[in-house]
Amino acid sequence: MKKIDKLRVKYHGRVVGTLSLTPDDRLCVFEYDGAWLSGGFSISPLELPLKAGLFIAKPSPLYGDFGIFEDSLPDGYGRYLLHKALLREGIDDGSLSALDRLSIVGNGGMGALTYEPITLVGGEEEAQDFDLLQEKALEVLREQQDTDAGLLLYNSGNSGGCRPKAIFSDEEGHWLIKFRHTYDPQDMGRQEFHYNEVARRCGINVPDFKLVKGTYFATKRFDIAQSGERVHVATAGGLLCLSLQNPVLDYGNLLALTGFLTREPKDVEEMYRRMVFNYLTDNKDDHCKNFSYVVQKDGLGKWSWRLAPAYDLTRCSEGYNGQHATSVNNTGFPKLEDFLAVGTKIKMTKQRCLEIVDEVRVNCEDLLSYEI
Repeated sequence: MKKIDKLRVKYHGRVVGTLSLTPDDRLCVFEYDGAWLSGGFSISPLELPLKAGLFIAKPSPLYGDFGIFEDSLPDGYGRYLLHKALLREGIDDGSLSALDRLSIVGNGGMGALTYEPITLVGGEEEAQDFDLLQEKALEVLREQQDTDAGLLLYNSGNSGGCRPKAIFSDEEGHWLIKFRHTYDPQDMGRQEFHYNEVARRCGINVPDFKLVKGTYFATKRFDIAQSGERVHVATAGGLLCLSLQNPVLDYGNLLALTGFLTREPKDVEEMYRRMVFNYLTDNKDDHCKNFSYVVQKDGLGKWSWRLAPAYDLTRCSEGYNGQHATSVNNTGFPKLEDFLAVGTKIKMTKQRCLEIVDEVRVNCEDLLSYEI
């Protein structure tokens, strides 16, 4: 595999900038393209503000990469598949730089950013036999075979998370479908379907969703607009340059980030609602990559950030050492006063905080697992 020393980062075919490495190959360096500076937007306002000059990534916590580009890379299941697929080609993925990995993602990742030159790994074969993909995923995860690692990686769309996934399109739109992991119950898809039903009942904005073949949970991709145009997406982890390995996020941080990016009180209230829902329903998988933001262009041609729809909503009792990945008011066992404290700190009224807590509690009765 040819080593990559420079990448062009693109958005809808336009060059956003150039990504390279420091002379010691340890840190990523990014520079916006001149034309992008005059008419584009910051792809990551905190880490890469829209201005001329070189940006050099920090050595930690993302091993010398920028958070927004880490968002493009597969993690969990996808990273495991890439490891297996590269091994079959005699390549040790431990020797790959962030640029090498982004080159493999190319134009096949989630969101709107693409990377050139593209490095092809394995075959490019679409598969929509979901029973077969589920079977092959379990075989590879159980180390029973690795022949199909490349096939599974290509069909996953380089998506994140630990559970096996695939992307597909039909007459209703573009979808991400989820399969069971080796440790998941047989009805995992139906469980997630019910969680999304309840979340929507609680007033949470979730993408359209459905059960495929009565078994597999599928959610409509919010990184692809109704027109088919790709949407720029950034996770909270990517924007704040946080690692999944070290859960340090608090919902107070998420509420502040939402207010700073969107300037939209409704989005702040929506994040507050998700916080309450995740705690009341025992969704401890509320890590920094399970909250995202999207860039939209309004009718006047102005770019703006908005909170993306909620995703990965399901019961997760184990979490991180038995606790939520994201705390409330710096505690993993918050009481009502903690929920009120983080809300009022971001200028929500105490009354509005109490109203949202009550609305969520009333509408998720059959999933209630935590009392506040």
